[in-house]
Amino acid sequence: MKREVSARLDVRVHAATVLEFQIAVTRQAGLEVIERMDFWLDGWRVQAREVTGPHHTRIHVLDCGAGTLRVEYSATVLGVAQAEGASEYDRVVYLRPSRYAESDRLLAFAGAEFGCDISDPELPGRIAAWVGRRIRYLPGSSAPIDGAVETLLSGAGVCRDYSHLTVALMRAVGLPARMTAVYAPGCVPMDFHSIVEVYTGDAWRAFDPARLAPRSSVVRIATGRDASDIAFLVNHGGDITMNGLWVNAFVEGPLPSDDITQAITIG
Repeated sequence: MKREVSARLDVRVHAATVLEFQIAVTRQAGLEVIERMDFWLDGWRVQAREVTGPHHTRIHVLDCGAGTLRVEYSATVLGVAQAEGASEYDRVVYLRPSRYAESDRLLAFAGAEFGCDISDPELPGRIAAWVGRRIRYLPGSSAPIDGAVETLLSGAGVCRDYSHLTVALMRAVGLPARMTAVYAPGCVPMDFHSIVEVYTGDAWRAFDPARLAPRSSVVRIATGRDASDIAFLVNHGGDITMNGLWVNAFVEGPLPSDDITQAITIG
């Protein structure tokens, strides 16, 4: 499988700050990644340093002065990533409530709605499908600080909201779950996308409750507890304004079909 992905960010930096970008493809066994990343501040090339996070997530940290910053990333991705296992620590940390996936506040609701039989192989799929039916995709309906509880109450959101609610409900019934940022060929509207991965005892299985793109074609960017771990841009310090964001992702040949009733791994 060959995929072409790219992202461009235009950011106005009003005062010196430290920025973190998570837009680079995760390097995994089984993948060949041919890529380029450039940072330009007022037309001058500047250099970011790369930090490796959990699950091989790549964080590019830039000490940035005031000015107009342009970030350009492109990659050709060949092959299929080898699936990653789960350490004992993973199975513990991804059961805990987190900032945007407040599973502790949904324990009674999840138990009443879905039961708590984690040995049922259909349980993850039922939860993801329920979220897909319950939530309406509506850009602008949620705030960046909204979590799973707000999404459940409002009944609307975007992919991050679908993912937060799904992750929270999975954890509430006893299934380790995490959130993954991806480049997603076929995603409409095209943007950075988020999906959910659930550990079922032998592998991390991917679900897309928003059903915006075929899972077999996605390319992993970042993996973590919720949006606080996988945000494409984090600012530490000076004020910034996002002036533009463009994301593209294509797969060579026909876009694969996706049977949402089947659990798959994405590596």
